[in-house]
Amino acid sequence: MRGLNRLKVPKTAFKITKSPMEITYKKHGTTIYFSGSDGIDDTKGIIDEDKPIKLVILDELTEFFDDGEGEDELSNIEATFVRGNSSGFQMIYLYNPPKNPNAEINQWCKKMEERSDCIHIHTTYKDVPEKWLGRSLIETAEEMMRSDYKMYRWVWLGESIGVDDLIYYMFKPEIHTYNPEEYGKESKEAIGEIGVGVDYGQQNATVFEAAGIDYENQVVRGLKEYYHSGRESGNQKSPSDYAKDLKQFCDELEKEYNRVVSYIFIDPSAAGLIEEARRQLPHIPIVSARNDVKLGISRVQKFLSFKRLLISTEQNYLIKEVGIYQYDPKSIEKGKEEPLKVKDHCVDAFRYLIAGMWKLIVYMLPMSERGDEN
Repeated sequence: MRGLNRLKVPKTAFKITKSPMEITYKKHGTTIYFSGSDGIDDTKGIIDEDKPIKLVILDELTEFFDDGEGEDELSNIEATFVRGNSSGFQMIYLYNPPKNPNAEINQWCKKMEERSDCIHIHTTYKDVPEKWLGRSLIETAEEMMRSDYKMYRWVWLGESIGVDDLIYYMFKPEIHTYNPEEYGKESKEAIGEIGVGVDYGQQNATVFEAAGIDYENQVVRGLKEYYHSGRESGNQKSPSDYAKDLKQFCDELEKEYNRVVSYIFIDPSAAGLIEEARRQLPHIPIVSARNDVKLGISRVQKFLSFKRLLISTEQNYLIKEVGIYQYDPKSIEKGKEEPLKVKDHCVDAFRYLIAGMWKLIVYMLPMSERGDEN
């Protein structure tokens, strides 16, 4: 539909339906079919022996490798549609290259380049008319180019730039931290919703990380931290003990910032702590945190890249972990980026917080960087 608008083709020349999702050119009866693909059987139903398919476009190709059967599924789809086509058949594969050159889809692309019937075309936002994109999108790209050139090369130029061992490589203490003693009383009163992220460990550390929405400066501002390790301290605590500590932590926040804590996002594996926290803090919504690691990391990275995140110098453990949090080198070699499960309790808690408050804070990012706002 957007393509018809951009090409200034009148919609009246087409029959457009939602169920089934099709667009038919009335003059010749040629039809565009739209289909998802959870498996090969989803696309087989489109085939009509009397009307052979001449063009198949597969979009968001990375999803076939992340959630599907990858190369096997693509080969099956190709074989299904090419069968019975005498001439003029084409397939177009569209995707944004992952950072990791070792990712399966990048390896698949290299194999496809070796085929004599395949052409690989790399495009960027610079290859289409500015009026299609809008000036604000181009300004967003240019802002990222200035603030984080490496991320710009991946997001906007589609280069597989490689995966740094450091996950939050863009973190710079001189840019992303602040001293709360220099943060005046009036500024504290301007803090909006406050969230707390909680990562729970029985012997490992249990961490609370708090942050508030600074509407005046359009940043997420870290506020306060709690850290206790049974292994390091020699003092094991029960979920009930941690719930009491969480209540005291929130009481102190509410007194200091003169407002009720809006949300607490707790490690979803900590069912006992969630139950105890709901008893101790009935006035605060206690939410089982969203634990999509890849999505959560990308969201924290965006806030760091666009300088929309400040961490308090009192959040010592968080600052230390952000600076050393890294991917497992072996997972990078295999094309699957997985963080090392070492000294990651604070960054996990903060990731829960950012993911949980996403709907409230996503507007701070440029429109083109917001992605799925859920």
